[in-house]
Amino acid sequence: MLRLKSINEMEGLKVYTEMGDFYGEIEEAFIQGNRVYGWKIKAMPNSLLSKTASGAKKVMVSHAYIKAVGDIALISKSIVNFDEPKISQETI
Repeated sequence: MLRLKSINEMEGLKVYTEMGDFYGEIEEAFIQGNRVYGWKIKAMPNSLLSKTASGAKKVMVSHAYIKAVGDIALISKSIVNFDEPKISQETI
């Protein structure tokens, strides 16, 4: 059965990679028109984001990298590879 989530329910949702690593926590959605085009993810203590994007407190991740949403959000493992600029590592 399909279970829908509102944007408000996404705030505070924990984000994990496909590999099972804790990545961070959703803080905000970026909406353009009637579509979500990105998510602001907050680095939490001991999260993969805080370890790999040193100095960044928050990053913006394209919605295309969100693979699934339920009790947690699942993010593509390719987002962890920082060789290509897939996320903005600037403090938002």
